Amino acid sequence: MATPAGLHSLPHDEVIPILDFGSQTAQLIARRLREIGVFSWLVSPSISPAQLLAMKPKGIVLSGGPASVYEPGAPTCDPAIFGLGIPVLGICYGMQLAAHLLGGKVQNAQHREFGRAHLAVAHPSHALLRNVPDRTTVWMSHGDQVTELGGGFGSGASAGASSTAQFRSLASTSTCPNAIVELLDPSKGRTLYGVQFHPEVTHTPHGVDLLRNFALDICGCKGDWRMSDYAEQAGQRIRERVGKAGVVCGLSGGVDSAVVAALLHKAIGSQLHCVFVDTGLLRNGERQLVESTFRDHFKIDLRVVDAGAEFLADLAGITDPQEKRKRIGKRFIDVFKVAAKGVHDARFLAQGTLYPDVIESGHGHAGTAAGIKLHHNVGGLPADLGFELVEPLRELFKDEVRKLGSVLGLPDQLVWRHPFPGPGLAVRVLGEVTRDKLAILRDADEILLEEIVAANLYRRTSQVFAVLLPVQSVGVMGDGRTYESTIAIRAVETQDFMTADWARIPYDVLARISSRIINEVRGINRVVYDISSKPPATIEWE
Repeated sequence: MATPAGLHSLPHDEVIPILDFGSQTAQLIARRLREIGVFSWLVSPSISPAQLLAMKPKGIVLSGGPASVYEPGAPTCDPAIFGLGIPVLGICYGMQLAAHLLGGKVQNAQHREFGRAHLAVAHPSHALLRNVPDRTTVWMSHGDQVTELGGGFGSGASAGASSTAQFRSLASTSTCPNAIVELLDPSKGRTLYGVQFHPEVTHTPHGVDLLRNFALDICGCKGDWRMSDYAEQAGQRIRERVGKAGVVCGLSGGVDSAVVAALLHKAIGSQLHCVFVDTGLLRNGERQLVESTFRDHFKIDLRVVDAGAEFLADLAGITDPQEKRKRIGKRFIDVFKVAAKGVHDARFLAQGTLYPDVIESGHGHAGTAAGIKLHHNVGGLPADLGFELVEPLRELFKDEVRKLGSVLGLPDQLVWRHPFPGPGLAVRVLGEVTRDKLAILRDADEILLEEIVAANLYRRTSQVFAVLLPVQSVGVMGDGRTYESTIAIRAVETQDFMTADWARIPYDVLARISSRIINEVRGINRVVYDISSKPPATIEWE
């Protein structure tokens, strides 16, 4: 798909599309631009110049990516994009690709840069570098770099550089002389900037300043796009996509599915039919919460299906986490097919897929993102789906979904709920899933969340949950020996769920949690605390 579905219908006149070359942080670029107030969206590198022009973009960004421009099959784009008279910003691989396509030289660097580097700005008065200190820290992640500028750049047969072309380095590091570059070629309609580092990540402190300068000063954007615009535009796209057909939405009780349901209900009203599947893999009280919230608060047609026995049968004897997700995904679809039989003209299935789900499942626009784990609603879907998918949150991060939920008028207790995985407790019971293990985990998780709420830490943490480990250890209770299971506590702080750090829960709170779980949950004699960040770990254990 060259452009996001329905993008032609978006009326906003400040669009900066991002050609996605497979970077794990590509969507962060869009997120930063949206925070600046400029609408941005990832598109395929195969997009044509005509398709880009149809979007009336104010600027174009080329993302980073894991490939080398000289590798066979490396993602590329149409070089004519650089001659549209629209400012282009190339980031890391995007900068290297622009240089390669326009006749410059890209080589494997003698000194690779991964992590923080010190940037020296040579032209501090340049519009791109306003509010960027002469010396600052940037985040590098590259093995190649642009090695020849000047006469080498633009001298190739495909480049056609004119005598008016000006190409210069604006900043450097100790091992990368062309850390920021500029190409101005008015007669060819070229305005190109390249940065070898990643301005979109928080490890580049003044990266947002650089992106703001590009969007507002160089591209001339006003910066007046807001999440309320996204709600209207998403509703318009939904109406265009589904027409008069029925839409089935799977509710889980989490914020993602709640926002999808509210967005769809606002867009298509009674055409929406929600299905809640009691998988037998839910937390205590989950089913009751969903039924009361969506029937009473939203007045939405809600159909509850009790399929716990079927899900547990599918998982019997299964220990591999990817296989768990696949089986759960298949059963979800089978259940939806049955539930949808009673819905008139049900052609679409709505899901709360978020961008981190897409990236971790290896489904980026360039097809080069690494597959970290399957999500039941992304990589785990069977080929014979039977529905057309509607995924209005697919390009959003969790914090953006919460903003959208507030715009749609959802109550705070829904908007600020911690995420709960689609496969439920199946991916928090490590190893084989059984009814007894689920009962132990439910009780431990309920105690954990009670204490986190009581300590006023729920809103200060992004996700907190318990994990039942396939580990037994010796303990002592009442002067007697025990040999029982272990609960791990996972608590993280994050904004976008692409990266996360473990939460510094006070020791006294951890002590209360541990004491209560061991004393109140039969079968547990040890509690441990996970202090791993993401990366290298993921937030969920499976």
